Amino acid sequence: MNKTPLCDEHIKLGARMVDFAGWYMPVQYIGLREEHNNVRTNVGLFDVSHMGEIRFRGPQALSTLEWLTTNDVAKLGDGEAQYSLLPNETGGLVDDIIIYCVKKDTDYMVCVNASNKDKDFGWMTKNNKGAIITDESSEWAQIAVQGPKALALVDKVLGNKASQMKSFTFQIGKFKGETTVTATTGYTGEKGCEIFVKASVAAALWQELLKQGQEFGVSAIGLGARDTLRTEMKYSLYGHEIDDVHNPFAAGLGWVIKPSKKDFMGKAPMLAGKEKGLSQLLIGFKMLDKGIPRQGYDLFDQNGQNIGKVTSGTVSPTLDEPIGIAYIATQHAAEGSEFFVDIRGRKVKAKVCKTPFVHQ
Repeated sequence: MNKTPLCDEHIKLGARMVDFAGWYMPVQYIGLREEHNNVRTNVGLFDVSHMGEIRFRGPQALSTLEWLTTNDVAKLGDGEAQYSLLPNETGGLVDDIIIYCVKKDTDYMVCVNASNKDKDFGWMTKNNKGAIITDESSEWAQIAVQGPKALALVDKVLGNKASQMKSFTFQIGKFKGETTVTATTGYTGEKGCEIFVKASVAAALWQELLKQGQEFGVSAIGLGARDTLRTEMKYSLYGHEIDDVHNPFAAGLGWVIKPSKKDFMGKAPMLAGKEKGLSQLLIGFKMLDKGIPRQGYDLFDQNGQNIGKVTSGTVSPTLDEPIGIAYIATQHAAEGSEFFVDIRGRKVKAKVCKTPFVHQ
């Protein structure tokens, strides 16, 4: 398994380590519920160094990214970031990504999902329009600092006034003489940022955040709570809510698809699927009867017809009740619609509800 530059730090803290997408990662330290709640009330540190960083440089950097992605990259100025999608030829997705504009038109960093890094890099180079594309993943570690007290902690440690930054912006700084990129992005629904730091000083930064974060109630957070936090916000996870088959319009991601601004890979089939009428939509639901929904469980209507499938499910630590995300037949997708989840052969009643499940 691959190990992040922070692997030894997790072991020192007594984390329970697991294989995640080929990486040896902490799933929890003291307990999922406690870690989850600490992010919602104080501040948590996540090792997300397994994520990939791919750089686009040169005169064709912008035109290449415009072709490869669905959002309007041209609108980005220096120091701005953007959530976007990396579509395939058929209108499904290779991945979802965040693009960071280092220098408008000529220098961009793209953060990709850990499990998709090699696939994404291969796809990008195969469909390159003349950019200089390099995989910088091994150079960087990444620490997500999330929670209502996160930016105060980052201000204290890095002295970069992160608390004054707008959402989806970033600034370049230094820690122990090495480059850092502090970006006000995240995957929890809380305030906070993600700090890209050179791998050589990542452990020192992690230690400093833990040390100086004591007054803010800081704690290390594992992948388990990362998943429950994003599920409460109905944030999509590749391989669950989005994949190479589902139309991203069905996943509610039309807000990052800008067909009127440009041409892009898979545009025609993606739009054709929407215009034809989407047969399924991604919804959030709560259980009306006792039971915990899990990925892959089938959904049924009152007549016993299969109408969809659960993509993510858990017990929400914030709400203390089971919640789920699912693709469901469009005619059953309205808020308040009731259906059944097949939980190991038992049909359990559930209801479509408003999302996000937790409002921050």
